[in-house]
Amino acid sequence: MAAIRNDVFSCFVFYAVLLVIKMYVIAVITGQVRLRKKAFANPEDALRHGGLQFNREDPYVERCLRAHRNDLENILPFLFLGAIYSLTGPSLTVARLHFLVFFLCRLLHTVAYLLALKAPTRSVAYTVGQIPCVSMALQILMAVARYA
Repeated sequence: MAAIRNDVFSCFVFYAVLLVIKMYVIAVITGQVRLRKKAFANPEDALRHGGLQFNREDPYVERCLRAHRNDLENILPFLFLGAIYSLTGPSLTVARLHFLVFFLCRLLHTVAYLLALKAPTRSVAYTVGQIPCVSMALQILMAVARYA
């Protein structure tokens, strides 16, 4: 594939796939927590696993869902920005730093969320993770501004 021959894009794809896998892992964890806590969102699932009394919310299931929702709110924009940014011709070293910082911050954010780590761990991970996204967005805008 021609696009994969672009070193920056290949680097982006590597981190993007790791992030998507991380999101799948959180989905699996959420399902396992639902089963362990017997806290099902749908009556038919509760009935299958013991009765309608298990059609209920659980604080830890809700925590897992919030972590997953936060990933959706942050990783999806990163996927868009990273793909476009890769096409603007950035330095491989700088691009790799953007992708790595975002990935590590999202990983720390998830661990902090799921393990209820002491504040401000999760907030710091979120905030630092936004820096590469803002940087990529600004660089994309500067790269295309001359054509607008």
